[in-house]
Amino acid sequence: MAHDIIHHPIPKEFEDIAPYTDANFKQKLEQLVKEPGVEHAVRYIMPDVDYKKFTEDLLKVDTQDDFQRYVMGYLLQKLEKQTTDGISIDGLDKCCIPEHSYTFITNHRDIVLDASFLNLCFIRNDMPITQVAIGNNLLIYEWITDLVKLNRSFIVKRDVKMVQALEAAKQLSAYIHYTINHLHESVWIAQREGRAKDSNDLTQESLIKMLSLAGGGTVKENLLAVNLCPVSISYEYDPNDYLKAREFLLKRRDPQFKKSQHDDLFSMETGILKYKGRVMFRLGECINPQLEKFQSDNRLEIIRETCRLIDNAIHAGYEIYQCNYIAYDELQKTDRFGEHYNQGDVEKFNAYINKQLDKVDVPDVTPEEREYMRHMMLTMYANPLKNKLQQCASLSCQSS
Repeated sequence: MAHDIIHHPIPKEFEDIAPYTDANFKQKLEQLVKEPGVEHAVRYIMPDVDYKKFTEDLLKVDTQDDFQRYVMGYLLQKLEKQTTDGISIDGLDKCCIPEHSYTFITNHRDIVLDASFLNLCFIRNDMPITQVAIGNNLLIYEWITDLVKLNRSFIVKRDVKMVQALEAAKQLSAYIHYTINHLHESVWIAQREGRAKDSNDLTQESLIKMLSLAGGGTVKENLLAVNLCPVSISYEYDPNDYLKAREFLLKRRDPQFKKSQHDDLFSMETGILKYKGRVMFRLGECINPQLEKFQSDNRLEIIRETCRLIDNAIHAGYEIYQCNYIAYDELQKTDRFGEHYNQGDVEKFNAYINKQLDKVDVPDVTPEEREYMRHMMLTMYANPLKNKLQQCASLSCQSS
């Protein structure tokens, strides 16, 4: 299947948030490879790289599509080999209608890799790559902005003043509608701003409200126009689990605690470079048929029904791993899922949790605080199973 992408000039109203086009691709790529931060990142992933030869080959790439498929795809496959036990995808038959573009809306596990690994799965299955929504809070350096825009990402403006927030939401909504219905490209967006630290994934109403702002129709018509397709992301292990536990502790000590830019950068680096175990993407059905049947003209009711449909699909689609069963049973003080593991597995998982907790760099942690962090880490691993059980109970389906 060919994936010829027609590169229209970007309308002026989207220039500050849209990805770069092939018209300025080469110029931006030439600037990017001169950045010390880029060289550092490449050498970290490929310690034996001949960087001069790497950049010479890189500059022979002519289009964004080739950049994503052959450069980023190559780097992602190396990351997969180094940091996972394999990436799988299920449900591609639900979204392989060539003339359709979708808004793939997912739970959020890794700042960088959720959308990147999903696109790697699409590349392997000869499917079109999605554009990717990324918050400007992560664009700490100019070269990171250039890299993500070269990699067909569009910018979500975070932390704008109240008076500008509605305009930013309208611009973002209009760009997503433009991408789906005029460029005929799919987009990826997470179901909430930031990651659910405890893995209790729930769709933010504000995100669905944003998607409903553009399109020129009713709220329901505008949501139907972006073809929302829920996707469940399941990582066996979260490299950032101990950093999330650390954040829970620091917020418990000081409710005003806020992460620094250094914290964000370290989280990005840890998520990219450390071990994740198995990774599964499971695509659900586009929610349009269900949303069309919903009988209400009330804006808020339509928004909430859309959130419910997305949450139900994501929760039902989780891949449940051994560690999820162990964490659930430990928290519930039960052996309900004991058939999925033995005592050796429990000891191995608890050793992993303790090893992760040993990395927490907070002074004067008391035994009670360490137990609190351990409880929060178990909660992170138990919540996907808990949510899947609740969803499956309503559908009378199996938990695994």
